[in-house]
Amino acid sequence: MTAFLFSCDHATCAVPEAYREIFRGSEEVVNSTEGWEPGSLNLSQGFAMRFRTPLVHGDVTRLLIDLGVEGDARWSRFAMKLPEATRAKVADRHERPYRAALNQRIAEDLRRYPALLHVMIHTDPTTDGLVLLETPAGGELAEKFALAWRARLVAADLDVRQVSGVQPAPLAASLTSVFPADRYAQIRLSVSQTFFLEGRPWRWETLKKLLLDSLVQVGEEVAVSDPVDSSTDQC
Repeated sequence: MTAFLFSCDHATCAVPEAYREIFRGSEEVVNSTEGWEPGSLNLSQGFAMRFRTPLVHGDVTRLLIDLGVEGDARWSRFAMKLPEATRAKVADRHERPYRAALNQRIAEDLRRYPALLHVMIHTDPTTDGLVLLETPAGGELAEKFALAWRARLVAADLDVRQVSGVQPAPLAASLTSVFPADRYAQIRLSVSQTFFLEGRPWRWETLKKLLLDSLVQVGEEVAVSDPVDSSTDQC
């Protein structure tokens, strides 16, 4: 049996009260696709509810801190207005718990199940009517899931592409470096924002239902063997 984990880095454009001053006069930017990924939280919540598993998601705008990257790349032109000590507090309050939650969930699920499929959910403002499935280099199990998922989506006449061997973002890369690729399967799901914002080429709820239903079917059809218990004595 395969466990499922859904996460969403850029779920919201929320700005905590303590940091609103640095965004004063730029509220439209924060609310734009520069500040968050519209539809990503709604889709992530749909997956989590369907699979009855807790959702792990970001709680602030990525213009305050981008949870998917590391180092100076985390800080936008707005966040760089904050003193270094304040930025460290932002990381402690928002980045560290997010990463800890992901690592804890993955470790716990791999203790209980033969494999875990982690879908990292994004929406993309630069594409039109496209669904993209990306798997990291060396992710054979992830590719197996992605290919099966793509086949079901293509059969429904959806414009979907699957790309293997992608260099993941720093957060995703850190997870693939810690957990075994033969049991931890990571897929980056990126959905065009035209579905959510404009209802084209499909209505959002129609697309969401297809994504959820098809992944349920993929989870049932992709066989994952139980890992060998190396602690068992053998002659």
